[in-house]
Amino acid sequence: MVRLASPTEERNPRTTDVDLLPTADVVRLITEEDAVVADAVRAQRGHIAQAVDLAVEALRSGGRVHYVGSGTSGRLGVLDAVELLPTYGVGEEWFVAHLAGGVGAMMLAVEGAEDDVALGRADVDAVGPRDVVVGLAASGRTPYVRGALDVARERGARTVLVSANPDAPLAAGVDVAILVDTGPEVVTGSTRMKAATAQKLVLNTFSTATMIRLGKTYSNLMIDVRPTNQKLRARIVRMLVQATGLGSAECEDVLRAAGGEVHVALVMLLAGVEADAARESLAGDGVAGVRGALARLGALPAR
Repeated sequence: MVRLASPTEERNPRTTDVDLLPTADVVRLITEEDAVVADAVRAQRGHIAQAVDLAVEALRSGGRVHYVGSGTSGRLGVLDAVELLPTYGVGEEWFVAHLAGGVGAMMLAVEGAEDDVALGRADVDAVGPRDVVVGLAASGRTPYVRGALDVARERGARTVLVSANPDAPLAAGVDVAILVDTGPEVVTGSTRMKAATAQKLVLNTFSTATMIRLGKTYSNLMIDVRPTNQKLRARIVRMLVQATGLGSAECEDVLRAAGGEVHVALVMLLAGVEADAARESLAGDGVAGVRGALARLGALPAR
């Protein structure tokens, strides 16, 4: 096998005859290759945890998390960032996604954007010393991402790289390098496949663990969901029932009294207090979440 700049660009010896195979065997090969991704991500769990701790520290201090990438990598950053708003009720400023070529590049490739170091620098011009910048680059060498990481270091921000190249050049100088070795793709160089799947798994783990550490869940329930549609409204009531063991009618009544704020309603139900007392207890420590509020009210020991 010819050794190239990144394993993602090498030919996969298991799939050299893929174009000669019947459909069932093509699908089998693809799914067998996909099966290695989870283990490759699991091998990086220590580094993912380090990145989570950086993000938690940044968000607690009023900083932000920036995702920076081009092509599929950048689109995955956008996807993760926009999902956090309705799922965990975070402000739009908490997670900011920067895609080479801008919003238009979500649907149509912008030629040359990923090779533009100056564009990467310009797109993160607002980065400050309390922020974390997460570079997303399957190859680990994207110039646009390099520009952004350079600015982050200059501003004193913390830096993370997520790549499918174990020898990623951009790993040099970052605070945390999450290098998921997914190997050659089924179709040579098609990093929208295993490399992208790995990035999605890393981002899922990174952002979800960050939200959990910031008190955005109670047990394994989402307690800051924004009830933007009927499905989510039903889910909220169901979560309150699951968390309290009370009936849905009572949970709906208390949710209304809480002004639709799920975490406030949960504290009201579990501690038997009115909305104002619940809000005051939650405000006592904005990052401790419901458990901290309940402990202050003497309703539950902090854990």
